[in-house]
Amino acid sequence: MGQLFWSKLGTLTMLAVVSSALVPSRQMIGVAAFQCHWATCGHHAVRNVRLVSLTKRAQSRTATLFSTDADSDTSASEKARVVFLGTPDVAAESLKAIVKDSQKNGSPYEVVGVITQPPKRRKRGKVTPSPVGLVAEELDIPVLCPEKAKDPEFLDELESTLRPDLCITAAYGQYLPKRFLAMPKYGTLNIHPSLLPRWRGASPVQRSLEAGDDPIGVSVLFTVSKMDAGPLVSQEEHKAHPNDQATVVLPYLFNVGTGLLLDALPKVISEEITMESATTQNEDEVTLAKMIDSSEGELTVWNDSATTCHNKVRAFSDWPGTYMFFRFGDDDTSDPVKVKIIQTQVLEETAVPTNQIELGPKKGDGLRIVCADGSILECLLVQPVTRKVMDAKSLVNGLQGKTMQWVQPPDAE
Repeated sequence: MGQLFWSKLGTLTMLAVVSSALVPSRQMIGVAAFQCHWATCGHHAVRNVRLVSLTKRAQSRTATLFSTDADSDTSASEKARVVFLGTPDVAAESLKAIVKDSQKNGSPYEVVGVITQPPKRRKRGKVTPSPVGLVAEELDIPVLCPEKAKDPEFLDELESTLRPDLCITAAYGQYLPKRFLAMPKYGTLNIHPSLLPRWRGASPVQRSLEAGDDPIGVSVLFTVSKMDAGPLVSQEEHKAHPNDQATVVLPYLFNVGTGLLLDALPKVISEEITMESATTQNEDEVTLAKMIDSSEGELTVWNDSATTCHNKVRAFSDWPGTYMFFRFGDDDTSDPVKVKIIQTQVLEETAVPTNQIELGPKKGDGLRIVCADGSILECLLVQPVTRKVMDAKSLVNGLQGKTMQWVQPPDAE
């Protein structure tokens, strides 16, 4: 089967070369190389999709090879070759903006390739490319998806085929080796959603919200071997709203960071901004944003304040989420129910600590939980296990007069 597939691939590549005889052979081989590498990253279904686009891309390059654009101030041969690295939705939006900017008259750069994480295998064997991979496919940009960025075969192909002058990373998700970082003559720029050197690491937005930071912000920096430690190109602060959650803050900061990046690109390409001229980070102010563990999602109201619990809800709104255990009714022997806490706020008033949960007196009020220090956490949206997300009033109505308490799980007592 494998021999048959590569045989067909070779046939398609030869047909593409023959049908595009006026195209320089080095360009045509480059296109085939992109497709071949993508094919090795995924499932047969992905391979077939890319093989179809191989011929289409070859034809489109043939059609435009001899065209001229009198309005263009910068010829393609003079443009800096940019390679974009990213994986999730927020990075896909950045890629769209960067490509759109590159297509403006007089742009000093062009996006020649995209690097993203390999497609993920879903249920029933279906393979789904990353959000960045899907956008690159839509925009007809060559894609590489190595299992590891240190893979010698991938680095060889990057160096010989894409030949980047500048790389841009946005939530790519892999460590970049020294050989990679040495390739682009203008360096590698990274969009990082925190006010570096605060919150270097994998979860900067979540850790900044968990800590209650205000302001929050985003940084654009040169990438070096040490994680998020490169010199700063630009940085912007934004006031944090006390109820904003990570699902809102993360895309917002990436949008702001993409704007900062686009403003800086011409200066980086003209070498007005370089690794040497950018602002060195203060190592004495470094804080680390460690990876989040699913166990961090439990709200321990018997130990923490309402503000601490509320900030956890904000920080972990995407993953892993936050939860507590409730007991419904007066039977102390009944099993507690796991309840996801979706949206909260902190009340200004205080109360004597208790494990009783009550609905606020006014319309639209949430469930009131008194924390260890007497501060009150108000739960506005909740989700009992196996149920849909609901407001506090709907949960209380479903209890038909039963009381409600929070309980500590056995391993917390």
